[in-house]
Amino acid sequence: MFIFALGHIYVQSGILVWLKYIPGMTFRTDNKPFKLEMQKFTQKIVQMMKDENLFQSQGGPIILSQIENEYEPEDKAFGSAGYAYMTWAASMAVSMNTGVPWVMCKQFDAPDPVINTCNGFYCDYFSPNKPYKPTMWTEAWTGWFTDFGGPIHQRPVEDLAFAVARFIQKGGSFVNYYMYHGGTNFGRTAGGPFITTSYDYDAPIDEYGLIREPKYSHLKNLHKAIKLCEKALLNADPVTATMGSYQQAHVFDSDSGDCAAFIANFNTKATATITFRNMRYNVPPWSISILPDCKNVVYNTAKVEIEASKVQMLATETKFVSWEALSEDITSVDDDKIGTVAALLDQLNLTRDSSDYLWYTTGVHISSSESFLHGGGNFPTLTVNSAGDAMHIFVNGQLSGSVAGSRGNRKIKFTGEVKQFHAGRNRISLLSIAIGLPNNGPRFETSNIGIQGPVVIHGLDQGEKDLTSHKWSYKVGLKGEDMNLGSPNSFPSLEWMQKSSLVAESQPLTWHRTMFDAPKGDDPLALDMSSMVKGQIWINGNNIGRYWTIVANGNCSGCAYSATFRPSACQFGCGQPSQKWYHVPRSWLKPTQNLLVVFEEIGGDVSMISLVKRLVT
Repeated sequence: MFIFALGHIYVQSGILVWLKYIPGMTFRTDNKPFKLEMQKFTQKIVQMMKDENLFQSQGGPIILSQIENEYEPEDKAFGSAGYAYMTWAASMAVSMNTGVPWVMCKQFDAPDPVINTCNGFYCDYFSPNKPYKPTMWTEAWTGWFTDFGGPIHQRPVEDLAFAVARFIQKGGSFVNYYMYHGGTNFGRTAGGPFITTSYDYDAPIDEYGLIREPKYSHLKNLHKAIKLCEKALLNADPVTATMGSYQQAHVFDSDSGDCAAFIANFNTKATATITFRNMRYNVPPWSISILPDCKNVVYNTAKVEIEASKVQMLATETKFVSWEALSEDITSVDDDKIGTVAALLDQLNLTRDSSDYLWYTTGVHISSSESFLHGGGNFPTLTVNSAGDAMHIFVNGQLSGSVAGSRGNRKIKFTGEVKQFHAGRNRISLLSIAIGLPNNGPRFETSNIGIQGPVVIHGLDQGEKDLTSHKWSYKVGLKGEDMNLGSPNSFPSLEWMQKSSLVAESQPLTWHRTMFDAPKGDDPLALDMSSMVKGQIWINGNNIGRYWTIVANGNCSGCAYSATFRPSACQFGCGQPSQKWYHVPRSWLKPTQNLLVVFEEIGGDVSMISLVKRLVT
């Protein structure tokens, strides 16, 4: 069977946080508590699909089911327990009787009848583990995701088309693009951690639902060319002929007389002139020419005939006026504390992922003699070590500094002079922040997040003070979250301050709100948040997601299609925010009186926030 699929429709779940607290739980291995919950979840989803007659065996559109995802690295990490879990998961899935095949992506030893499949930038090297299983590419990566602090990754369509043609010429039978339609990680659903709210993925259809050229049409034309080869592909196995050092011809010549050829040039620099069946063909570097009749070239993967899209983010007539502000009361954190312990506790164990935020608060007494610091005028230095992902340091109610990690290095350390210390009692409040939870790898149940220490004050006349084992009080989330400030149904009696009275102020941990009317038309919309720093956004109670205008760091020196693609090869946007535009679905808007709420952690100018529309020509 020869199939093209345009994209996944995933019924996919991350690891639910509450699973971590079931006694004896170990994730994704031969663990009875985990297998029990996984089977219950799988059965629930399958039954939901059956109730709607969605499987192909019921006349519906679902032709494949997948169990687990890219488990092979975890399989190896767990050894025999991993293999036992994998085979159990396969058997459990098959027992659901969906009437359609089950697949395991990137699982070389998937047991019958489950089909092992390939995910990646290239899959022409891949063969299933049994000769009677189809050769399936379940994730042909059209680009790559963006992480906060990283650049935008784009995959040249010439290389993507080349990869797909390579797969088909080797006998591949199924290609599914990941992603074909980019998306948005609304709310707090972005994982990673540090993955941006945008999950555009340089897809043929972008995050806003608009066609991205030339990727869309060049792939469409590739599909048309392969469709012309259909009879030959279905009725003959490829015969490979070497045409030079870097050149090959894969020929599908059937007994019925149908013939199709794929002429490949793997040289990354030079065009090749190839003689095939007494005819000469010029094949550009790193490309494949498709001949549906073994004579005429109807398509070459490197020859793009479609002009690139021109994307514009244009101002709308919408104006945000009468901004109001409400600050978090840092001094009242202890009033709502959930407990006090002489230790630093894991953040996720306390928040249970109900909030990105956890307060760690302690007090320290500095005597008058200690307040006379070394060097005559220098200030004490505070160091705080954390397992990530970010934190803000408040001393005596004032922001003393912030620090954040990255996707490559989640462990962070704050070291800074603190001017707010004084003789007497001092209050240290550390706001630890999660920026998405881990979404791959083994042993999620043992992963740590939050402040682990040590927490030490240096530079006092009588030596350092180690606060790690002090009594720490804990408060989950923000007062604004408790009061549901992102919703139109929040506490009506709150005293919001008019922004006009806060001009030139840029306070940390501040909630901002305004009302606006929806712009006319049906163009996709986004908020330009480049004047802000870090926080979250709500419209009419719907959480758009986390925003963070941290500048992208990378190597944006160039991008060539004619080489093996890796995300580091084609980077864009260095020196600019990793993400500045945040998708606003029109379905969330009313014609008038829409509520926009912005929570800003550090400081910014809300008067410069704008609603823009996306146009592609």
